[in-house]
Amino acid sequence: MNQQIHINFPNNISVAIKREDLIHPFVSGNKFRKLKYNLLQAKAENKETILTFGGAFSNHIAAVAYAGKEQGFKTIGIIRGDELFDKIDENPTLKFAQENGMKFEFVSREDYRNKSESYFLEKLKEQFGDFYLVPEGGTNELAVKGCEEILTDEDAVFNYVCCAVGTGGTISGLINSALPNQKILGFPVLKGDFLNDEIRIFAKKDNWNLISDYHFGGYGKINLELIEFINAFLEENKVPLDPIYTGKMFFGVIDLIHKNYFPANSKILLIHTGGLQGIDGMNIKLKQKKLPILKNND
Repeated sequence: MNQQIHINFPNNISVAIKREDLIHPFVSGNKFRKLKYNLLQAKAENKETILTFGGAFSNHIAAVAYAGKEQGFKTIGIIRGDELFDKIDENPTLKFAQENGMKFEFVSREDYRNKSESYFLEKLKEQFGDFYLVPEGGTNELAVKGCEEILTDEDAVFNYVCCAVGTGGTISGLINSALPNQKILGFPVLKGDFLNDEIRIFAKKDNWNLISDYHFGGYGKINLELIEFINAFLEENKVPLDPIYTGKMFFGVIDLIHKNYFPANSKILLIHTGGLQGIDGMNIKLKQKKLPILKNND
């Protein structure tokens, strides 16, 4: 579903939102897309358990827990930060995942960096038995295949397609499925230039560009300007944005429009990749910092 933004942008530029956040109440947006073919593959391999990785407020962890329960899998989450093991009830994401059947293994940040190493994965197999592995953030070839289905025939009218970038899976799918006249713009939410190489692993075209000016200090970082933007956007457009991904991307696109980045008469499509479950966790941090909280649809 595409929703037009009714804002009078300069130079006759129009903007619409693809509401991927509305696909599923708990496995929303790109998480639904990334898990679709991975879960089918797990069933084809007769796996009973899904094991994956994530941080304290990970959208991916919440989505895997619910999708696993819905489709009959046991789920295991390897969680970054061993200090969290007795704080589950204080964490909305981990509490939700646990309530939906996920078992946790909390590891130190140092050990977590080894999550892709074969010896680390072998230790997990010794501990948990046979499992289907879904990487952190869900990005692999099957995830990209799912994300290639985001764009549909109705999106052919758009010149630019924009999305937030975390691990690079969603933008890779958009790159692969875009039409020749479409440019894909990614807005990284992490600092660093490593994402270009990650995307090139899966992307088959050169129709894309990363705009790295809107990460607001890095992953999970937020300030008063972004909070006020997200709350005003909800009030004016009735569309909630998460502060980790879509909020930063929407802010960036609108800022670039006013800076004349886009040619006149451009038609821009913003991919709303979900992540709204993370608002509750972010609001806990904002209250601790005595900053205004983020509003949601409620």
